[in-house]
Amino acid sequence: MKNESLEKMRQLKMTGMANAYEGILSLPINKQPEAHLLLSQLVDAEQTYRAHRKMKMFIRLSKLRYQATLHDIDCSVKRNLSKEKLMLLADCSFIDRGENILITGATGSGKSYLSCALGHHACVQGYRTLYFNMNRFTEQIGLAKMDGSLIKWLDRMRKAKLIILDDFGLQPISHDVKLIILQILEDRYEKSATMISSQLPPNKWHKYFNEPTIADAIMDRIIPKAHRIELKGASLRTKSKYIS
Repeated sequence: MKNESLEKMRQLKMTGMANAYEGILSLPINKQPEAHLLLSQLVDAEQTYRAHRKMKMFIRLSKLRYQATLHDIDCSVKRNLSKEKLMLLADCSFIDRGENILITGATGSGKSYLSCALGHHACVQGYRTLYFNMNRFTEQIGLAKMDGSLIKWLDRMRKAKLIILDDFGLQPISHDVKLIILQILEDRYEKSATMISSQLPPNKWHKYFNEPTIADAIMDRIIPKAHRIELKGASLRTKSKYIS
């Protein structure tokens, strides 16, 4: 009967429950939990297993540039980043509130690394996350338009709870890309979060878009509900784990 139950659990894809039950069966009879406690432990095991599997999937699909965690981030006065500021974002409630994060600083200040650490943490907390550097972002838009999958691609962007746009402002972008950025931000406004890292300070973004009407609309969906992090200090490129 016990072996049959194990087999049925695996057939039903209750892997976490099956693994936990198998472990309990290996215990001496006098150490095995009673029925109500057994059921509770099996349900908890299945829930934990599924959460862990979901987390691993989100990390894999996010395509984060760096394998970074919040524990790796150097918080100091010279970097203009405090532990309190980082912990304020660590609960990921900014995602639920649809608030954005703008990370700026000179080249080598660790913008990309910080954005990836926050992205990784969001995945761990169960938030679907997508990372793009701007070159890759514009390439994907072009490919989606060519093969007719743009609407599907935009739907994928809408479903992500956190989108990270890295290296923003390094190269000019086309009118079509600006319109798509506006569409993405409109879909996400007050529902999901967008994180942008850039060498350009936000007060220069309007000029970067170079189309006043579109710039106004984009900025209106980014700036008002945004947490700002301006990294300072010497370049961290000499430290292998910190790049850009």
